[in-house]
Amino acid sequence: MPEEFKVTPYDVEGKVDYQRLVDKFGISPIDVKLKERIRRLAGEDNYMISRQIFFAQRDLNWLLDEYEKGNKFYIYTGIAPSGNMTLAHLVPFLMAKWLQDKFGAEAYIEIPDEEKYLNKRDPKLTLERTHELAYDDALNIAALGLDPKKTKIFLDTEYAGVLYKQAVRVSKHITFSIIKDAFGYSNETNIGAIFYTSLQAVPAFLKSVEEGRNVPCLIPLGVDQDVHFRVARNAIEKLGYYKPAIMHSKFLPSLKGGPKMSTSDPDNAIYLSDDEETVVKKVNKAITGQQSTAELQKKYGGDPEKCSVCQYYRYIFEPDDSKLEKIFEAERSGTMLAGEHKKDLAQRINRFLAEHRARREKLKDRLDEYMVKG
Repeated sequence: MPEEFKVTPYDVEGKVDYQRLVDKFGISPIDVKLKERIRRLAGEDNYMISRQIFFAQRDLNWLLDEYEKGNKFYIYTGIAPSGNMTLAHLVPFLMAKWLQDKFGAEAYIEIPDEEKYLNKRDPKLTLERTHELAYDDALNIAALGLDPKKTKIFLDTEYAGVLYKQAVRVSKHITFSIIKDAFGYSNETNIGAIFYTSLQAVPAFLKSVEEGRNVPCLIPLGVDQDVHFRVARNAIEKLGYYKPAIMHSKFLPSLKGGPKMSTSDPDNAIYLSDDEETVVKKVNKAITGQQSTAELQKKYGGDPEKCSVCQYYRYIFEPDDSKLEKIFEAERSGTMLAGEHKKDLAQRINRFLAEHRARREKLKDRLDEYMVKG
């Protein structure tokens, strides 16, 4: 009997079976042929694609067909603020930056500062608080190095004058029945949450509205967010626009070995705001794939696939495949013990965070170069 798990935009529970998600969500794997096509057009491999961190897609071949015809695509992704950003939140934005660098794509970054306010029953998460967090998120995203001349970052509550008219058009093609079935909502769900998917759909065709012609859109996202666009893509097509193409990523595992790094448990996630000492403490508590004692590890070796430390290398902190394989082999062979792995990873994370904070500081007075309002 297959182990049960749950993946929704608001909850991820159990051991996620990504192949079952492909079948359940009706998405397609990023296969060897498609990986090679992306590599050829980009001029280089992307390690998150080659390692199947981005593992599935919708209409990606069609989008690349359009690109080869000269109809360049733009990127749309985003984050719904509910707390400080974690390393896990960076995955779609790191992909967005790579796509922008390699394909010259513009990036539309939506920060829905109302979503978690509407969907979380936390009295401390006021609309004012999510709005404040949204600006911190915007600064973190800009600090990844996106080109301000090709990037628009916007908050839903500040860009509503542009978004709302198009969201109304989308909403006419999405029934309450569809939303209830897709999200498990009930008659007690507030109407803001019910309407939200219509608003989130808009950036997927907004550039087409702005230019008066159909412009392909590519959305890199965590696979848990796919449901919004399963609902919205048909509505977008009914309005006469292209359905957005999508690239789905897996979840960065938690430090405690769970399926997803979660902001609800501070000890299983690395926050971009964590200081050096906090990072070291968290990494030292991480679950590894090693044996229970050093002697057994040296004798039998461990399993890097079950090691949260090794997975952090895979997702972010070792982009070189040959170097990653050496790390994994050291785990398998028992030649490197958990303490050595953890010390090295903590140093890499702290170096990354220090550089990120330095870029944030430089951008504090320049964030308006990225932000749009209306």
